[in-house]
This record gives sequence, C-alpha cells and structure tokens, in this order.
Amino acid sequence: MLYFSIHRRGAFRVCWGKPKQIQVMENKTTSLKASAGPLAWKQSCLWLALAVGCFHAAYTSLKFPAAGLLILGYAFALVRLTDQPTVRRAFYFGLAAGFLCYAPQLWFFFKLFNVAAVVLWLVLAFWVGLFTAIVCGSTRRRGKASAAWLIPIAWTGVEYFRSELYYLKFSWLNVGYALPEWFSGIGPLHLGMYGGGFLTFGISTTVLFYRSAIASWVTKRTNFAGIITMLIVLLVLAAFILPYFAKAIPKHVSLVGIQMEFPPENVLPKMLDQALAKNTNGQIFVLSEYTLAGPVPDKLKDWCRAHSRYLVVGGEAPAGATNYYDTAFVIGTNGDIVFQQGKCVPIQFFRDGLPAPGQGIWNSPWGKIGFCVCYDLSYTRVTDELVRQGAQLLIVPTMDVEYWGRHQHELHTRVAPVRAAEYGLPIFRLASSGISQAVAADGTVVAQAPMPGNGAFLAATLRLPSHASLPLDRYLAPICTAITALVTAVLLWLAWQDRKRINGAPVS
Repeated sequence: MLYFSIHRRGAFRVCWGKPKQIQVMENKTTSLKASAGPLAWKQSCLWLALAVGCFHAAYTSLKFPAAGLLILGYAFALVRLTDQPTVRRAFYFGLAAGFLCYAPQLWFFFKLFNVAAVVLWLVLAFWVGLFTAIVCGSTRRRGKASAAWLIPIAWTGVEYFRSELYYLKFSWLNVGYALPEWFSGIGPLHLGMYGGGFLTFGISTTVLFYRSAIASWVTKRTNFAGIITMLIVLLVLAAFILPYFAKAIPKHVSLVGIQMEFPPENVLPKMLDQALAKNTNGQIFVLSEYTLAGPVPDKLKDWCRAHSRYLVVGGEAPAGATNYYDTAFVIGTNGDIVFQQGKCVPIQFFRDGLPAPGQGIWNSPWGKIGFCVCYDLSYTRVTDELVRQGAQLLIVPTMDVEYWGRHQHELHTRVAPVRAAEYGLPIFRLASSGISQAVAADGTVVAQAPMPGNGAFLAATLRLPSHASLPLDRYLAPICTAITALVTAVLLWLAWQDRKRINGAPVS
C-alpha cells in the first residue's frame, strides 16, 4: 500500500507498506477477533458440541494414548463457551457441558445408585458450570484480555477442590487423566496431573486471546535473540539437573498378583501354590481388596511360613463390635503380620469401613513400600503423604466388581500410570476382576491382567528408584484454589452491590 508520511519537523516522504498506526490497530483487531462475542445461541451450541466431542474422543482412546491430546480441544471450546452475555447463561452452558461429558462416561453409576445417579452427575457438572460462570463474570467486568490470566487458575482451583477437598470428592475424568502419562511427568521435578490441567487451559487461553501478540513478539529480532539465549541456558541447566534425578539404586522386586473376586478362604492356598509354580522367582504375592471377610486366617500365615514368601492381602481389621477398617495386611516369611494399612478414604454411600487413623511405610527388604487400598490411589493427599515418608513403590489392592462393567474398569486404569509418572515411582495395582497393572516409574504399563479375568495372574519385576518426589502442582493447585475462592467471593459481592443499587434506585 502506498501512503504519505509527514514528520514532526515537516519532512515529507512517500512510503510503501502499511502505516504503523494501521498495523497496530490491525494487530489489536486480530488479537481480539478470536474472542469476539458474546456468543449467540447457535454459536454456543456448536462450541458445546465441540467440547463434548473432544472430551469423549480423548477419554475413549485407550488404544491410542496420543489421542488424549484432544482434551486440548475440550479446553479451547470450554473457554470459548464462557463468552456469554450473562453469567447465568454461562453457568447453564457449563452445566450442560459437564453433564454431557460426565454422564455417558459414568453410566455405571446407574447400576450402583439407580435414579440417584442423575443427582451425582449433576453435582459433577456443577463444577464445570461454576468455572464458566467465574470466567464469564470476570470477563464481563474486567474485559477479556485483562481477565484471561484467571482462566487456567480458575480451572485448576475448581478441579482441585472438587477432586480433593469436599465430601463428595471425585477425581476421575480430570483433564490430567485424559492426557498421555508423560504429560504429568514433564521436567525433572514432574508437572503433576493438576499441572497438566493448568497447562492445558493455559495453552488454550494463550491461543485464543494472545496468539497475535505472541507472534508479533517472536518476530522481533531483539526478542528472537533473547529466546535463543534462554533456550541455551535451559539446556545447560537440564544437562546438570536431569542426571541427578535419573540416578537410582539398582534394587528390583518381583511381584505376583492373583485376580479373584470374593473367593472362598479354602481356595486361596491352592491359587497361591499355582502362582508360585508359574513364578518361582516371585518375592511378594498380592491379593485384592476384600479378599478376606475378616482378619488373616492361619492358612495364609502357614503358607507364607512354608514357602518363605511375603503376602499382601485385603481384609477387615475389627474396629469395635460393629465396624472395621478396610485393610491391606502384609504377612512375613515367618507367618507374622509385619505391617498393615487401612483405607484412608472409604467410598461414599458404601459400607466400606472407617477411615484409617494414620498412614505408614513398610520398610521391606527391598526398600520403602507404601500401600493404597483401592480408591486411595485417586487422592493426591493420600499418595503425597506416602511419598513424603519416602515410598519407593506403591502396592494397591483393589476391588473392582465385574458387574460394574468394562468401562468402569478402563476408567480406573488411568489412575495408576498418571500417579507413577508424576511421582517417578512404580506401582503394582491388583484388582479383583481386572484390569490389574504393573506400572514402571515413568508411567509405562509393563504388565497387565485382563477383565474379566478370574484367576488370572499378574507378574512383574519392578525397579525401585532411589527416591520419589512431589510434582510441582502440589504447591500450585492449593494456591489456585485460594485465588479462585477469593475471586468468586468478590464477584458475588459485586453482584450483590449491583442488585442493591438497582433495587434502591429511584423510579424514573
């Protein structure tokens, strides 16, 4: 484009291209074009369909883990869906997105709770609606560009609260579980599953609101040199840091598990004999949660004494006359119970015993081993404590009833690989009817037993690292929750002030 330029001192020249002022205006227009709104009903429904479609595509990709990256499309569409004319409409669209995402994935709830399952689906969907309402309320008051920083913080805060902090806490179907396992283990300090959600929504927000500004920034020569310098520094630091975290004491332990659902006690020694015959190098044998309907019987103690093997078995430790602790018992080679750990988070609405009064670590001959009883593995506050105590391996006796269906079992399999990757420690998870898993410290599933698979064996030799570490999001997620709570309180207060002002205004 040909244009004329007149300088302040009166100089006159002819230039080719676009005037600087026009370029700046076009850049601003381009950067806001993606976030223009608010959305009409038809547009909102299309973004809703995209969010739901990407969510289910990411969560039905067990055979193709890389397809989990489609959860980025879910995050992008959900952020776009927050652009509504009113906070109420944003909440309802978020609620609809949550319900359409969660209800089909958790259809087995209907088998467990009948019609009450609809209420539980709505409770889970409520948190997605709360997220869209918070973002919408913030953008309506502060503007899209000014409030964009809040989006990954609000998502992480809401997701962490609904997964870990209140009575109906439920961590399944998080963004971090949909992502490939290596996503939670990014970097030497590990990112964590909530960090994966933070990064996912951060990327979506950046692409939606700031892509033009970033492109302009990168193309500048001065900034380009700075980026190259920063990358070189990061590579040098990684060269020194990564070897330290890669070091591990070369200790290995061979574990053997047997899948059995509510087996008779007299069958257990025979099944253990078969497992030992097929895996003569097995050092620790594992049976599922609720294998026993009470304490450990003498038959199992005698088997451990006779074969000089350790056995981990799920049973019930009495707690008073009418209650119990859902417990993982460790029987030593001399037939004595050398360690036991109760379930920390009994399942809501089930007869599942009392919460364990504390957590401990078994100082085994191979290293420090922690125990999560089934559902405990889903809660980071349980597994974090074991890592703080120095756990180098987690053994997880699990009860997944065959009647609950294959999809429930498949959803449960997403937990162990993510936990292993974010801490950097191996996990041996033995489920009653499958799907049992032996997971290496990098999140790779090295052995698996099928579902249904009554009587199936799971055997693996796992390498114990020198230590595990908490991922970065264990510090990030609580901060995000606090910020989200504060922003929500401020928005509610401002809305109350607005309503008070309108109600008190004189009628014209």
